[in-house]
Amino acid sequence: MLTLNRETGAYEDHHFREFPDMLREGDVLVLNNSRVIPARLFAHRAGLHTQEGHTTTGRIQILLTEQIGEWEWKVLARPGRKVLTGERLTFGDDILHAEVIAHGEFGERTIRFEPIADFYGALDQLGHMPLPPYIHRQDETADRDRYQTVYAETRGSVAAPTAGLHFTPQILQKIREKGVHIEYVTLHVGLGTFQPVRVDKVEDIHLHTERYTLPEATAEAVNAARREGRRVVAAGTTTVRTLEHCASIAQDGKLEAHSGATNIFISPRDASRYEFRVVQALLTNFHLPQSTLLMLVSAFGGREHVLAAYNHAVEAGYRFFSYGDCMFLS
Repeated sequence: MLTLNRETGAYEDHHFREFPDMLREGDVLVLNNSRVIPARLFAHRAGLHTQEGHTTTGRIQILLTEQIGEWEWKVLARPGRKVLTGERLTFGDDILHAEVIAHGEFGERTIRFEPIADFYGALDQLGHMPLPPYIHRQDETADRDRYQTVYAETRGSVAAPTAGLHFTPQILQKIREKGVHIEYVTLHVGLGTFQPVRVDKVEDIHLHTERYTLPEATAEAVNAARREGRRVVAAGTTTVRTLEHCASIAQDGKLEAHSGATNIFISPRDASRYEFRVVQALLTNFHLPQSTLLMLVSAFGGREHVLAAYNHAVEAGYRFFSYGDCMFLS
């Protein structure tokens, strides 16, 4: 674990087992308890007679990316160019059925599933864990536990909130013994969090929406910490985005328990005028260049400070990506 002082830019090498010692009594540590679902599915195309006189058939891969209705999901289809609006898809041995109802860019489609008594049970039976694309192997049964935080609870993410993968029950217990309050938010991680930047201007970046829930206990704990001058520490950029979005819509600055959706985007160019209303310290993994995640971290820690720390991390052999090392900015 690399630590970075946001004020001075000073960084130091540490180990994550030291993280509880870096927290203060009275801190509120907020974790994202969303649980990854087996969102990668294989479908057979039931056939669609096109205007050109061709009948579409074959096997395709579907990645669920965002639930937008009771039975409607945004998905990525591969090969996307062959999946047409109006097609019917069958998953497994007639276990799930869906229709393609909308067409988007970059393989994005919207599908509507036929109602079924136990949808998530069907996903557990048919689906595969959506491992990051740089892991060049098929998913295994063990990934259903390995690619989850130890506190994952509410199903809905298509990628793990990876800063949380460092925690163990033992580390969490040490944190509680330190007198730190542990609270939770739920933000279902979709492709919006990880989508590559495809535009030249920062102001043209628009993230996909992601669903979140701010529980009453968390809202009360954060409000009390802010009122009493205690730190709010976020584990992961998804937690930052949830808390800062909720603060941006709060009446009189007071967080209220609720559920909603956010596409909040924070970048280094905002650093001079964007005031982080809630989060005062951040635990996060190392992110790729030209990603919205690195932009958020740079806005939080200062672009020059963060880039200098990243240069050190590369030279020192820190591991990047989902299963890599982490960084604590305070």
